[in-house]
Amino acid sequence: MYLKKISLFNYKNFSEVSFSFDHKINCFVGKNGIGKTNVLDAIYHLAYGKSYFNPLAVQNIKHGEDFFVIDAEFEKNDRTEQIVCSLKKGQKKVLKRNGKAYDKFSDHIGFIPLVIISPADRDLIVEGSETRRKFMDSVISQLDAQYLQQLIHYQKVISQRNALLKYFALNHVFDADTLSIYNEQLEQYGSSIFEKRTAFIEQFVPIFNKHHRAITGSQETVQLKYESHLETKNLLQLLAENLGKDRALQYTSVGIHKDDLSFCIDEHPIKKFGSQGQQKSYLIALKLAQFEFLKKQSGVKPLLLFDDIFDKLDETRVGKIIEMVNSDTFGQLFISDTHSERTEAIVKSTLQTYSIFNL
Repeated sequence: MYLKKISLFNYKNFSEVSFSFDHKINCFVGKNGIGKTNVLDAIYHLAYGKSYFNPLAVQNIKHGEDFFVIDAEFEKNDRTEQIVCSLKKGQKKVLKRNGKAYDKFSDHIGFIPLVIISPADRDLIVEGSETRRKFMDSVISQLDAQYLQQLIHYQKVISQRNALLKYFALNHVFDADTLSIYNEQLEQYGSSIFEKRTAFIEQFVPIFNKHHRAITGSQETVQLKYESHLETKNLLQLLAENLGKDRALQYTSVGIHKDDLSFCIDEHPIKKFGSQGQQKSYLIALKLAQFEFLKKQSGVKPLLLFDDIFDKLDETRVGKIIEMVNSDTFGQLFISDTHSERTEAIVKSTLQTYSIFNL
C-alpha cells in the first residue's frame, strides 16, 4: 500500500497545494513554520479521521476560511482508493472512501495503517494515563474493529453512570437497581477490553524490547508494563467496593478507563529518572514496535511518518533507521526536516528511490 498523491485546500497554513509521491521515500524540507509537519498531519488525518497535533477539528481550517478539504489517492491491493476528509464550520466533519461517506469514522480505522514518530510523542511520557491508553487503544483498534466498538460503548456507559451519580447527589436519592444495569454493562465491555489489552501487551513487549536493544546497543534495561484495576478483581467487585467513593465523587473511580502503561528504566519511572536521550530511545523503540506489530498482524506495511526526528537523533540511531530502510523493513516513508543538505545526505545513503519537496 502507498499514497500516490494528495491535495490540501485551506488546511492549516495551506490555501491550495498538491503533491505526487515516490512509492518509497518522500521528504519535506524547509524552515520551521513553513508547513512541513502540516503535510504529515494531513496524511495522518486521512488514516485516523483526525489531526495528530490538534484535536479541535475547526482549528485545522486555514485562518480566514470556513472549510478545509484533504483529497488523496492510495494504492492498496492493486486498487486505487480515493479518501477525502472535509470540514465546514458549523457542520460535522465528513470522511469519504471512493465518493461514499462513512456513517461512522470508526468504520474507517485500520483501512490505512499508519505510524507517526514525532517530537510530540514525548507527551506519552510526560502526560497522564489517558495519553498512554490512547496509544494502546489506537494500535489495537487498527486491527480489531470490535475492540473499537467495545471502547465506544464502554465510554458511553461510563458517561451515563456518571450522570446518574450526579443525579443521585443533586436530588439526595439512590436507586441501586438502575445503577446495577450500568455496572453489568461496564463489566461486559470492560472485561473484554481488559483481556484484549493484556493479550496485546504480551505480544507487544518482546517486539519493543528487541527494537530498544537495537537502538541502544543493549546498554540500558527498560520495562513496559500494563497496569489495571482488573488485574486483581473483576469490575463488578470493584464497583461494589467503591460505591461509597463514587457517590461522594459523583463519577466512576475504577475501571479500564483508569488503566495505564508504566514506562520504566531500571525499574524506575523514565519520566523522572531517564535522560532526554534515554526517553527518545524509549519512544522511538515504542513507535518502531507499533510499526512492526501492525505489519505482522495485518500483513501490510503501514505508512511511516518521521516528523523532524533526525534533528533529535545521533548518527548511531540514524544509521539504525537507514539499515531498516535498506532491509526493506519499511514501506513508504514520509520525512520532515529543517536541513535539506542533511536530509539529502541521509536518503542518498539508502538504496531506495526518493523525492524531496522544498517548501
